[in-house]
Amino acid sequence: MNDSKLTIDNYLDSHYIHRSNWLRAAVLGANDGIISISSLAIGVATASTSRDPILLATVAGLVAGALSMAAGEYVSVSSQTDTEKADIEREKQELKEMPEEEMQILAEIYERRGLKKETALQVAKELTEADALGAHVRDELGINEISQANPIQAAFASGAAFTAGGLLPLLVTIFAPVGNMEYVLYGFTMLSLVVLGAVSAKTGGSNVGKAVLRIVIWGTLAMGLSGMVGYIFGVRV
Repeated sequence: MNDSKLTIDNYLDSHYIHRSNWLRAAVLGANDGIISISSLAIGVATASTSRDPILLATVAGLVAGALSMAAGEYVSVSSQTDTEKADIEREKQELKEMPEEEMQILAEIYERRGLKKETALQVAKELTEADALGAHVRDELGINEISQANPIQAAFASGAAFTAGGLLPLLVTIFAPVGNMEYVLYGFTMLSLVVLGAVSAKTGGSNVGKAVLRIVIWGTLAMGLSGMVGYIFGVRV
């Protein structure tokens, strides 16, 4: 029995949806880090003839961006978690006050999913006897292990991913020649985005071509507009 359960767990874990939480945070953070810091560096590089202002802006953007990503993810996931906890507490109270009505609600949910009325009621009864709260949390509220996230973990993952992505353009600003730094940054960033898009698509089981095209188009727009701002409003320093 334990071997069977282990096999089922391994099978379920093999599905791509089980990677969605950490993959979304990692890809979003790394993508944002690469594009944001590259765009910032390009904007400053087009208005500067020395390396110091570019480095200063890049480092400041990297630190501020990583902290902002971490804080934003923590607040967002915490708000979601608080809402889920409130709904679960409300469900506990309703199960105490009106257990029969709650079982009927569960039966209606299963009936809408395609079960016959008698079968739906029987399933609702058996699941209620086994774990009433778990059944309602999963099937009525739609809360499960896949959708749940830890605020601290999410914040750390987003901040770390942003930092990892932002370090790549920072290295370019350190070593690339100042005269044509914006072009080196663009080329290096496009290469990084292509790799990131391909890896994330492979990990998530999606189409590699679409993922790469999407990330390259938006990255080009962001950096192009930032460079334009530097040329139009910049003061050569």
